[in-house]
Order: sequence, then structure tokens, then C-alpha cells
Amino acid sequence: MSTSREVFWSIGELAERAGVTVKSVRFYSDRGLLPEASRTGGGHRRYGPEALEQLRLIRSLRALDLPLPEVQRVLEDDDAAGRVLEDAVAGRLRELGSELRALRWREAALRLVRESPSAERADRLRLLGAVSTPPNTAPLARFWRAWLPPRMPARETAAFLEVAVPQPPDEPDPAQVLAFARLHAMTTAPCPPGRQPQPEVHRVAGARGAAVLYAGLAEAYELAGPQLRRAREPYPGEALDAYVAAYASAYGTRDSREFRRLLAGRLAAEPRLDRYWELTAVVLTPPGGRPEPTPGAADDWLRAALERENAEAA
Repeated sequence: MSTSREVFWSIGELAERAGVTVKSVRFYSDRGLLPEASRTGGGHRRYGPEALEQLRLIRSLRALDLPLPEVQRVLEDDDAAGRVLEDAVAGRLRELGSELRALRWREAALRLVRESPSAERADRLRLLGAVSTPPNTAPLARFWRAWLPPRMPARETAAFLEVAVPQPPDEPDPAQVLAFARLHAMTTAPCPPGRQPQPEVHRVAGARGAAVLYAGLAEAYELAGPQLRRAREPYPGEALDAYVAAYASAYGTRDSREFRRLLAGRLAAEPRLDRYWELTAVVLTPPGGRPEPTPGAADDWLRAALERENAEAA
């Protein structure tokens, strides 16, 4: 029952106390988010302290940029309010992270255009215009899926894509933006007529043989990585043995001097993806940092080691 000590405010008084507009109070009230204490004989709304507390909470939640449906869920479910708020904040943080990445990408792209020579500006704008913001790696993944043998096991395919598809940096510099844009253009260009997407030296192993091959190559690349970081010249050793063993296992044969000569000849005859790996290295290298070895760089190093070994054996 109401007493003379109870405080009631008009919609304008409530808005003034909460520091919001009358329009906002009316909007939230119409949505059922503000409890009305009573109405006057003329139908005017009256609000009590509970509405002021609720309105201040709404204002705080909206200041965090939470969408209204999430605010409504927090207010309506007292028992689960903490969990609902936690989920809403976590979701908004993810969205903000994506927005910040997009802004950093746009900033680096604008710097790239500003720093580009006038003769190259139009071409670079065309490259940048084809890339989403923030950039999407799906075209690169599709390129490699077409390159891989059909019916290759999903787990092995996923493992290969993880190392073959570079993730765009969260805070790129103009060179990284340009490299990724060129990778996008390269991987979305039509394949020349009559060319097999995958090298013959890989394709003949079949889907299951290719899975064995790529697992072995990953091990060989990892072993070669420290040598590349030290800028050592290619040489025969453990990494090369793992490299050759990967091909021998995929072909169902054994490692031998003759096999190494045949393998070197087959590898030398295959088309190269050097440009892809060069661009990947730029994307993955932080400004002023030392480039991490890519699978392409490791493969080049191991091929050179194989050729050196064969030459020395001859």
C-alpha cells in the first residue's frame, strides 16, 4: 500500500535523475524494461527508485555497447543474470576484436596506398579492393584443397592447411597487407588450361599415399627449420633423410642411392610455387622481425641438400 513517504517521479524527472533523455525513458518503458510505480488519473507514468536503479543499469550496459536484446535478457532473468551478462560481454569482446583487426587492416592499407609510387597505385588499389576486411583466408584454403589429391583424409588435410595457409597478422604493416593481397590474387586466379593442380610427384602417390607423404614432409620441414634460422647452407643429414623417407614411404619403396637420384629428377621437373611461399614469408614476418621458415623455404633447402648429396656421390 502506498504511503505519503514514497517517492514518485514523472518521466521527465526520472530522465533528469538518470542523465538520459525523456525519449530514452519512454522507449525502455514501452519495451517493458522499466517498472512503473503508478499512473496519474490522466494516465501519466510515475516511477520509483527501482526504475531509477534499473535505468542506470541499462545505461551502463548500453555504454558497454551491448545490444538491446542482450540487455533485456540480463534484466529479465534474475537467476541467470550473471551468466547471461558474462556471455554477452564475451560475445561483444569477440566482436570488438574483429572490429579492431579490421580497423588496423584498413589503416595499414591506407598507409600502403599513401606510400605507393603513383605508377603502382591503381594496381595496388585493385588488389586491395578484392580482399575483405578483415581479410579472409577461405580463398587460400580453397586453392590448396584443389591442389591436394581427392579423398585425402580430413585430418591430414586440416594439418596441411594449418601450415600452408598464413593467418593475417592482427597488426599488419603495409608490406604485409600488400603480400596478403597478392596471395589472394594468386590463389583466386584461374588455373591455366591443361595443368594439373597438384604436382605429379605428389599425385601419383594417391590420397592415402599423399597423407603419408605430407606427414613425413612436415617432420622433415621441422628438422630443417633450425638450419634455415641459422642461415646454414643446405647439407645432407637428418632432415634430408626424413625428407627422402617421406617420399619413399608414400611410393611404397625403400630409400636408396638410386631412389634419391630419381627423386631429385622428378622434383626438378615439377612446377614451383616459389612466389606463394615468398609472399607467405612476408605475411608471417612481423615488422623488423626475423622471418620464420615456411614449408616452401624448407622444401627448397631440402631439395638443394639432395642435389648436393647426389652431386657429391657422383
